[in-house]
Amino acid sequence: MKSSAQPRPRFEPANLRWINRYADLGPDFHTELPPQGLPRPAWVATSAAAAEALGWPADWFADPAHCALEVFSGNAAWRGMRPLATVYSGHQFGVWAGQLGDGRALLLGELDLGDGSGMEIQLKGSGRTPYSRMGDGRAVLRSSIREFLCSEAMHALGIPTTRALCIVGSPLPVRREEVETAAIVTRLAPSFVRFGHFEHFCHHGQPEALRRLADHVIERHYPDCRDAANPYAALLEAVTRRTAELLAQWQAVGFCHGVMNTDNMSILGLTIDYGPFGFLDAFVPDHVCNHSDTQGRYAYHRQPQIAFWNLHALAQALLPLIGDTDAALAALEPYRTVFPARLEALMRAKLGLATEGPGDRELVDDLLRLMAEERTDYTIAFRRLARFSSAEGADNHEVRDLFVDRARFDAWAARYRERLRREHSDDRERAARMNRVNPKFVLRNHLAEVAIRQAQAGDPGEVQRLLAILERPYDEQPEHEAYADFPPAWAQTIEVSCSS
Repeated sequence: MKSSAQPRPRFEPANLRWINRYADLGPDFHTELPPQGLPRPAWVATSAAAAEALGWPADWFADPAHCALEVFSGNAAWRGMRPLATVYSGHQFGVWAGQLGDGRALLLGELDLGDGSGMEIQLKGSGRTPYSRMGDGRAVLRSSIREFLCSEAMHALGIPTTRALCIVGSPLPVRREEVETAAIVTRLAPSFVRFGHFEHFCHHGQPEALRRLADHVIERHYPDCRDAANPYAALLEAVTRRTAELLAQWQAVGFCHGVMNTDNMSILGLTIDYGPFGFLDAFVPDHVCNHSDTQGRYAYHRQPQIAFWNLHALAQALLPLIGDTDAALAALEPYRTVFPARLEALMRAKLGLATEGPGDRELVDDLLRLMAEERTDYTIAFRRLARFSSAEGADNHEVRDLFVDRARFDAWAARYRERLRREHSDDRERAARMNRVNPKFVLRNHLAEVAIRQAQAGDPGEVQRLLAILERPYDEQPEHEAYADFPPAWAQTIEVSCSS
């Protein structure tokens, strides 16, 4: 019997259709210029899943006739691409920084996906632009591997994010804290517009450009806002809701962004700009993952409040269009309810609770308080909790042994057992539910560091192997048990900063 599936059309760059709607906004929004290519480029890693999002086959990069290596190393362009760097401004560490922009990134173009939607393709690390300020416009292999892996890991976790298509490396030396080698990571997103784009046109007194940008975003991404009584207030509210949902997901999975400046906040509610990020090892609520953040502004437990602060900055930027302060404040108000409600729902799911009941918040909070006091491993604790037995007298040693204060855990476990009984929870069904929301594998810093060191030594194979594991974060994958183990002692010495 023949398969009814249609054969995939051959990948041909000449047949790709580029629509480049951001480029069409005009010169106020960007500077068109070619990338500065890498010498002696070589593939480091590719993501078949990201290629699938473009409708490309997994081996899209393999045919030399397509010149893909030249294109994604910045040495060539396919017909229809319009490389450009966008201009934006923003608040960095809470301080107005003025004009910023794509200092080391170039938007190659927007690819028509054939269903009315588009995907923007961007090189990061492709050389100086008019917005580089004192920077060299380059990215190093270390930071490119981290961004590539975490972009795809977050997508696999179900968290909104920009994607990463590939990494190209080069022997070109780049100086950071020390001399490293250059790389370019190719990023994908429906839009790379940030809060800072709106701040730029507001603060520089360009109301018509501000309106054109807002209309562009509404038309492309928030069409339901068009018919609202105040479309720009509706846009702000929609962004507020998406951002609240995103922050709840970050907190639930134990993700720390590290640099939540307004120019690093996506207008689509995507996780964007992976620099000094980190997943929690020990549960330390005031953990600061960014070595450059000496004041702890972007500590894990402060992220939800910082996101709300950033939304206020966006509201200020949109105020010339909204026209009324009360309307702008009203558009921000849903954050106060959407974020906590979504986080509570996610945390109930992490405990395997199928229903909402009185005392659930206290049950979650008391567990987190105990974990914080004992610095319990966040990912491992919730994953092991799926094996908790609600049978009377069960010792539950796999979870219990994570805690020094056994009596205190036992008291919590008794309350948890009673809560499960109240909703007639079946242990097997609950375990399956919990394993669908509590990942076994996350991109811990030491896993990334091992892949980076091997790639720097000339063997990028671990990057691809680690990607394959992270693409299935909820699966058991017993052959990769070591990747889900406690971090080694040397992991505590890893420092990531804004150059990471």
